[in-house]
Amino acid sequence: MAPLAERLRPQTLDDYIGQKHLVGEGAVIRRMIEQKRISSFILWGPPGVGKTTLANILARTLDVPFFTLSAVTSGVKDVREVIDKAKASRFFGQTTTGGTGSPILFIDEIHRFSKSQQDSLLGAVEQGIVTLIGATTENPSFEVIRPLLSRCQVYVLKSLGKDDLLELMHSAVTKDVFLKQKEIDFKETDAMMRYSGGDARKLLNILELVVESQQGNKVVITDSCVTETLQQNPLAYDKDGEMHYDIISAFIKSIRGSAPDAAIYYLARMIEGGEDPIFIARRLVISASEDIGLANPNALLLANACFDTVSKIGMPEGRIPLAEATIYLATSPKSNSAYEAINTALQYVRETGNLPVPLHLRNAPTQLMAELGYAKDYKYAHDYEGHFVKQQFLPDGAEGQQFWKAQNNPAETKLKERMDNLWR
Repeated sequence: MAPLAERLRPQTLDDYIGQKHLVGEGAVIRRMIEQKRISSFILWGPPGVGKTTLANILARTLDVPFFTLSAVTSGVKDVREVIDKAKASRFFGQTTTGGTGSPILFIDEIHRFSKSQQDSLLGAVEQGIVTLIGATTENPSFEVIRPLLSRCQVYVLKSLGKDDLLELMHSAVTKDVFLKQKEIDFKETDAMMRYSGGDARKLLNILELVVESQQGNKVVITDSCVTETLQQNPLAYDKDGEMHYDIISAFIKSIRGSAPDAAIYYLARMIEGGEDPIFIARRLVISASEDIGLANPNALLLANACFDTVSKIGMPEGRIPLAEATIYLATSPKSNSAYEAINTALQYVRETGNLPVPLHLRNAPTQLMAELGYAKDYKYAHDYEGHFVKQQFLPDGAEGQQFWKAQNNPAETKLKERMDNLWR
């Protein structure tokens, strides 16, 4: 017998639960279906929110050939074979019941495709041989190559809310051929909501497991029976999935926003969920450079010490230096002037190219280069009072460019005053 989640897979949009911003009245994907004109797109969202189901509904409703590949098991050869089949179906006008339109190629977990595999899709998508629908739990801007991403819209699917999950449970017990034979009483649902985490598939799997664990036709569902049946950690999260990125994002933004209590909360979420402590420590080092920077240079030293300490002692003791560094960074004054300076300089370099280094700053390792004037007029700063002497350092044409701009904090104000006095 197929699992409950598969038995209840919606066949039409009317049976589809959630994602009203995409499939509700007047929403973009519903309009596509009503107009029978669909363009390539990528569905980005956490597991169990209906990405595969939505693709199947589209193909069935539009009545076009539907090909599917899993990025886990398919290679470039499989992609080319499917594209050849799609070409043939377009040539012969094959649809299930006479419909027209480009065949749909659905690729599950498209983020797992390599660059060469994604490259092999470009021509078929660009020429309209197939309409691509990709599904991913990862941010497409990081995992999908830019040329392919530029040919697709990205639609974000959200975790199902409590009302959606309750509607799904009601649908299950009233429509499923096996569950509707039982008398199911939902006395408590908080544990079901918590364990499912907005994942419809997980919710239905839990429901089926709990129902099967009780004898007879009368089933009473309580939080304690759900917890006892599952015997798992409700705070665990997929370290390779969307939750991983959401929690670390909230963690870093809490540090940047000087919210130590929130930062510690997200640190606890990661530790309890089994996150790699080295990954957390690495992000603390990045935050110390990007968000605290010159406002408190000691932050980078402490974050780096935390990284070394956690590497040496491991967990669970590693939670203590992680907490210390987290609170220190969250409560430190903030500056991103170094971050802004390098980004501004990089943009300037890209726009101006390789401007010649002034002759007096160039290396002169040979006699000929010295005779040509390389390093001839260079002034050695330590030969002058205060170890400073005015001379041109930026290339011709770039004089006067300012990349580092001190921000308003005591440490950088002091640095700026020193620079102003030197160069005045």
